Amino acid sequence: MSIRWGVSPIAWANDDMPELGGDTPLESILADIRDVGFEGVELGGKFPRDPATLKPLLAQYGIDLIGGWYSGSLLVQDAEAEIEALQEHLALLKAMGSTVFVFAETSNAVHGDRGTPLTGAPRMSAGDWATFGARMTVVADYIQGEGLKFAYHHHLGTVVETADDVDAFLANTGASVGLTLDTGHAALGGVNSLAIIRDHPERVAHVHCKDVRWDVFKAERAGGSSFLDGVLAGMFTVPGDGGIDYAEVMAALKRMDYSGWIVIEAEQDPAKADPRAYAELGLGTLKARAAEAGLV
Repeated sequence: MSIRWGVSPIAWANDDMPELGGDTPLESILADIRDVGFEGVELGGKFPRDPATLKPLLAQYGIDLIGGWYSGSLLVQDAEAEIEALQEHLALLKAMGSTVFVFAETSNAVHGDRGTPLTGAPRMSAGDWATFGARMTVVADYIQGEGLKFAYHHHLGTVVETADDVDAFLANTGASVGLTLDTGHAALGGVNSLAIIRDHPERVAHVHCKDVRWDVFKAERAGGSSFLDGVLAGMFTVPGDGGIDYAEVMAALKRMDYSGWIVIEAEQDPAKADPRAYAELGLGTLKARAAEAGLV
């Protein structure tokens, strides 16, 4: 497969905060994505869920559907119930020829709650990881059997946020449970992306690249802001506009011989950060650093 470049539509229209870009037509978003030069897009809230409608729509713009976020509930239901619940989402991805199933545990997540501070993410007791991991592995085995990569998304405000969380998650799940390695969420959660790539290359199934503004994040965290408040303040941006060294990231992906999608996903307020301009900056930065690393 080698490297393919994709983007999330969240910079144009934010599903967690629909007022951000809510009036932007989907056709305008897809035109920008095509014109910037992306090959694929992840599923967004504005997208029709009927493949008979979505497939010809994306074909008009020459864009593939990479996959899309699925909100799981394995802390409160068993694997069999989860597998039943995800059938509609899975059917859409399969019909669209998608290759990645992005899963995140959201049954107790707080990233969508503006009343909960960045410091208020849920934690799991040591004794609960084994059950959670076993359920996750059953679901991932099933998804893998259906022909897609299972890629768990660690995320601020969720039960898999910190370095300790990621370590426990990897220790308690099987080989079918891959990661959506998100460089921005990793950085702000205290997770070393380079160490994950080095120590667990077989688990890196999918890559999201966003950059971070450390000064904004530190101020928002210290001030008791929520995740969404941090987004509005600008704690995230695209590669090339923040504090992450993407030359190191691309070199690490080259060393592990990564093959797959690299997706730019940087939620910002589109009224303050023009999505197309930032997408151009992000893609240009990643392509340049990837070329220097010999990844492409």
